[in-house]
Amino acid sequence: MSEAIRDLGHGFWTIRGDLKIGGLLNVGTQAGLVQLASGRFVVLDSYPLRGQVRDRVMALTDGGRAVEAVLNLHPFHTLHCAATARDFPQARLYGTRRHWHQHRDLPWQAEPVDSDDVRAMFASDLHLTVPDGIDLACPNERVHAGSVLAWHRRSGTLHVDDTINVMPVPRLLRRLVRNPRIFLHPTMPQALLPRPDAPELFGRWVHHLAAQCSGLRWLCAAHSGLREFPAGQFATELAAAFRRMEPRLARAAAARA
Repeated sequence: MSEAIRDLGHGFWTIRGDLKIGGLLNVGTQAGLVQLASGRFVVLDSYPLRGQVRDRVMALTDGGRAVEAVLNLHPFHTLHCAATARDFPQARLYGTRRHWHQHRDLPWQAEPVDSDDVRAMFASDLHLTVPDGIDLACPNERVHAGSVLAWHRRSGTLHVDDTINVMPVPRLLRRLVRNPRIFLHPTMPQALLPRPDAPELFGRWVHHLAAQCSGLRWLCAAHSGLREFPAGQFATELAAAFRRMEPRLARAAAARA
């Protein structure tokens, strides 16, 4: 994987970045740039901008001055918050409570990114949604299933970190596997809230998301990549991903009962 910025049209650019585990395995990461109806911009997630990617972002945003907010959407994606805050010092900085605790020195806004207030602020351009039935930030720090998802209706783009993934395909097989399968994060059963109806709540949320994003063209998933969909296909594949996960959720809920 190499750093790149891609214009998905209608005011959405996806930034595909590098994230190396142990300095060797590049699992990739992402950020997004959204142009609001006002003409100003919002950055989705934090990533250190370099080289041609940085040049492109700064050219689009008047040297960064047109970025009005940075929305950090995944409570466990905290490595690059300080770098992005430095790149856009005038932007309002939003994150989850875990972001606040990890970076106490940054000028966070008082409202967490998963709050109703923040959702309302950007509702005319972005729909921010938090999965029901699961913990956004689990005490077990290996469980990364929860996140805030950002749906950009104008471009038909869903930006999501970890909650929904695209199956990684080795470089040599990419010409053969054109449409890699989507799947829900494997730690989802561990993220269930301690209540008997948690799987049902999560299932309802999944089906609502599928209906809401029925016109989806692009799925921007952290780590695993970017996938384009024909009209209507995302809803079908997301429902199938939930069906594959549903027995594991039921067993996890039963074990807690």
